[in-house]
Amino acid sequence: MEQPVWNFEQEPWDEPPDETSINLRAYFDRMPDEKLREYRPEWTDRQVVEWDGNFRDDGGLMMACCEREIEIGEYRRVLEGAVRYRERVRAS
Repeated sequence: MEQPVWNFEQEPWDEPPDETSINLRAYFDRMPDEKLREYRPEWTDRQVVEWDGNFRDDGGLMMACCEREIEIGEYRRVLEGAVRYRERVRAS
């Protein structure tokens, strides 16, 4: 597997990480930059779910190796952190 150019997974944490939060950051590291740039914070939760395309019908993100469910609120919070990270890294 080719490693992504991004390393948001290793950025400092605001809270102690668990396996799920680490995997979510890695999920965004592997998301193509073109796709990540499409994201708009003003989208509704439904629009975000449709844009990502990886949510189950019950509202959780489909992701392997998770200890807990990832709901849309956490997803958006971490996604917006990934967007800020990439904007900072692209500028350097």
